Amino acid sequence: MDRREFTASLVAGGCAGMCVDLTLFPLDTIKTRLQSQQGFYKAGGFRGIYAGVPSAAIGSFPNAAVFFVTYESTKSLFTGYSATNLAPITHMLAASLGEIVACLIRVPTEVVKQRTQANPSLNTYRVLLNTLHEEGFRGLYRGYGSTVLREIPFSLVQFPLWEYLKAVWWRRQGGRLDSWQAAVCGALAGGVAAFVTTPLDVAKTWIMLAKAGTSTASGNIPTVLYEVWRSRGIPGLFAGSIPRVTFISMGGFIFLGAYEKVRRTLL
Repeated sequence: MDRREFTASLVAGGCAGMCVDLTLFPLDTIKTRLQSQQGFYKAGGFRGIYAGVPSAAIGSFPNAAVFFVTYESTKSLFTGYSATNLAPITHMLAASLGEIVACLIRVPTEVVKQRTQANPSLNTYRVLLNTLHEEGFRGLYRGYGSTVLREIPFSLVQFPLWEYLKAVWWRRQGGRLDSWQAAVCGALAGGVAAFVTTPLDVAKTWIMLAKAGTSTASGNIPTVLYEVWRSRGIPGLFAGSIPRVTFISMGGFIFLGAYEKVRRTLL
């Protein structure tokens, strides 16, 4: 990857992240409150639907920028395999590495954002101070493992499926896809990936919102998933799946469509 491609991926990824996170923030708030242990209405219901948006605004650009730079860099390292049957594996590897790196930025902003969403009486700054006072800097990375273990399976489904759908459409069309077509592929891939990984998202939400020192806060995903299943059954494991699928399908359309559009403009 040369400097021009690097800059294009950086800027396009950051712009795409800002667009999707700020546009669809209310749906994300509803999903978080549906998954909260205290229940939807006690977590705020439909009140303060933009609670936590400063955290999302600050983290979205660097988070998405770092992801796409890592994703495109990894793909470029394995250029020779792109046109072979190994292409899906290349896309899986690139997406997984991108998520691991991006989560270093995403998790602290996600912790503050979700705690503010679930406690709309507090503002973002107060939640940040409370977290640092009660748990220290490590508290900002509570749920890092569960987030990575949610994002990697999600990306293992979304990005190879996105690349596959684009390739199929490109072959049938006989030429390069427009940005809106890449966006449609992104919406379909995102919706599928969102639904199958909802239980992991529920576990991540429980871990991030749990009180410090509790067994849930320890971050053991199988234990948390079992706890959710035991107390709420299968519906509990898929709590918030409708707003999550809606959010990520719309997000995939905006995120991947905007990324393709901005990147092509800069190259």
